[in-house]
Amino acid sequence: MVHFVGAGSGAADLITLRGKKFLEEADVIIYAGSLVNPQLLEYKKEECTVYNSAYMTLEEVMEVMEKAEKEKLTTVRLHTGDPCLYGAIREQMDLLDKKGISYDYCPGVSSFCGAASALNLEYTLPDVSQTVIITRMAGRTPVPEKEEIAKLASHHATMVVFLSTGMLEKLSERLIAGGYEADTPAAIVYKATWEDEKSFVCTVGTLAQCAKENNITKTALMIIGDVVSHTNYRRSDLYHPAFTTEFREATE
Repeated sequence: MVHFVGAGSGAADLITLRGKKFLEEADVIIYAGSLVNPQLLEYKKEECTVYNSAYMTLEEVMEVMEKAEKEKLTTVRLHTGDPCLYGAIREQMDLLDKKGISYDYCPGVSSFCGAASALNLEYTLPDVSQTVIITRMAGRTPVPEKEEIAKLASHHATMVVFLSTGMLEKLSERLIAGGYEADTPAAIVYKATWEDEKSFVCTVGTLAQCAKENNITKTALMIIGDVVSHTNYRRSDLYHPAFTTEFREATE
C-alpha cells in the first residue's frame, strides 16, 4: 500500500493526525526533501527506510514503491503542503494503477493557507473578493496560454502566486497589464509556518523591490488583492442579526 500524504505548510505539528499516523507506521518514506520539513521524519519508526525524492526521478521513485510493494511493505510518499497543488501526484497514481498497486491520499494544509495565517488574512471578504485564484508564472515550465497572469488578473479576484519568487518584476508587469493598479495591496510570505517565516506587505508595483530589500529569492508566496489591506469590506450576512438562517430567526 502507498499513502500519499500532505506534509502541511511547514511546521511539523501542522501535519494531520492521519498523516502523522501513516508516518509512524511506514516501512518506507519517500519525501520531497527540498521542501518538506525534515522534523517530520522524527515521527518515523527506527527501522523505516527513507528516500529523498529531490535527488530522484519519477522512474526511481516508482522503482522504490514497486520494490516495497513486492516485499509487502507500507510506503508513505510525503509531499509538501497539500499535494493536489503542484504535487505531480497524478503521474505517480497513473503508474501505480498500471502496476496494480493500491494507494490512497491524505490531504495536508497547503502553504496558501499557511500564508494567510502568517498575515491573519481572510481571502474571501464580502464585497471585496469571493474568489481565490491559485496560479504561477510561466518559467522553465510553461502554463496554458489561457491562464497567462494578465488574463487571470482581469478578474480582480484574490490571487495567490506560487513558484514565481524569481520573476517578480515580470509578475508586477503582467498583473498591471491585466488591470491591477500599481498601488493594489500585495504581500510576500516566505516559508509560511516555518520557524523562520517572514511576511511583508507591499503593493503590486513594489513586489520585486520588497523581495530584494528583504533578501527573499525563493520559497515564498505572493498574495495579490484588496483583501490584503483588510479594509472596505462588508460584515458577513451569516452572523448578522437581520439575517435568517436554518438555525435562527432574524431579530432585526
